[in-house]
Amino acid sequence: MTLHDRPTAAELVASVREYLERDVMAATEGRVAFHARVAVNVLGMVERELELGEAQDAEEHDRLATLLGRDGSVRELTELLARGIRDGSLDVPWPDLIETVRGTVRAKLEVANPRYLG
Repeated sequence: MTLHDRPTAAELVASVREYLERDVMAATEGRVAFHARVAVNVLGMVERELELGEAQDAEEHDRLATLLGRDGSVRELTELLARGIRDGSLDVPWPDLIETVRGTVRAKLEVANPRYLG
């Protein structure tokens, strides 16, 4: 959903990231170059979250609701899952639990650093 005209938030983030990559990192060294590299990585994560976040949230909700057999927000369902794992009260098939957790980790890596998936 786009709330405003162009440039979109994703386009603005991409422009800043590209500026830091091409101009700032190339013209600096040491601490400033390191911080520019960190900023580039953070902006890449923001770009990916803007692109993938809504769909990932919906998929996460579906995985959790299916596994737990109930509805709620992603946060509520995640807390219920974590509590059930911690206290041993979770009664779901092990392969389904593993697949749900893997889906969550995969989605997080797609945003944080997709290179880790390869």
